[in-house]
Amino acid sequence: MAQPARAENAHPSILLREQVGDVAVLTLNRSAARNSLSDGLIAELHAALNDIANDKDVRAVVIAANGPAFSAGHDLKELTARRTDADRGRAYFGELMNACSAMMQAVVRLPKPVVAAVQGIATAAGCQLVASCDLAVASEHARFATPGVDIGLFCSTPMVALSRNVPRKQAMEMLLTGEPISAERAREIGLVNRVVPAGTERDAAIALAQQVARKSAHTIKIGKEAFYRQAEMDLADAYRFAAEVMTENMMARDAEEGIGAFIEKRVPVWEDR
Repeated sequence: MAQPARAENAHPSILLREQVGDVAVLTLNRSAARNSLSDGLIAELHAALNDIANDKDVRAVVIAANGPAFSAGHDLKELTARRTDADRGRAYFGELMNACSAMMQAVVRLPKPVVAAVQGIATAAGCQLVASCDLAVASEHARFATPGVDIGLFCSTPMVALSRNVPRKQAMEMLLTGEPISAERAREIGLVNRVVPAGTERDAAIALAQQVARKSAHTIKIGKEAFYRQAEMDLADAYRFAAEVMTENMMARDAEEGIGAFIEKRVPVWEDR
């Protein structure tokens, strides 16, 4: 059964955490607010990711959501309430956007794979969260959009993750029109990996996470970090960096074990080092 991410919270938790084997499932639990990313939910999710980073019992993570929406992005009511501040909310808006950006980067920097399980609409920062995950499984009923332009607020921070996942013209079309795309279209342009029947996305995401979790955790950590670092380099620098990473990886115990097991036609025994 899913438990509050932080047990000391006496109120219904806005983020639930459940352990399924060696996979941690984090579930957004603000269904009445369409799982909008309030400052509280951003903080809870960031704290859970930090905790998981050093939890040896967790080898992979699934981010899911309760209710009909995966996440509708930032909580616009929460933002609007700060218009009465002396600075019309400027300081709060900056703090919130930076906190959200830091949480998204924590997903990317987590030394374990993160899989999104998207059951419904994922818009604005909700779409950003999906794009920030390493892998994503979507229900056939899921929809994705960056509709900030419709309310006079361009989805600039979601743009960062989106433009690193899909080709430029597809990203620009989503950002400039605000129109939602289907789960199948999201798969076609690379925003999600798989589209599955409605109601099976959570189990499918856990199964995908477990598939990766069976690999050497040390190797996955090395590979995930290298993937994102080389993606920002030019071709020559990327190859130099990757060659260095692969050389160091070859010296790891699990690489020696894995190669030996392959040659000897046996199942490798990982020690995650």
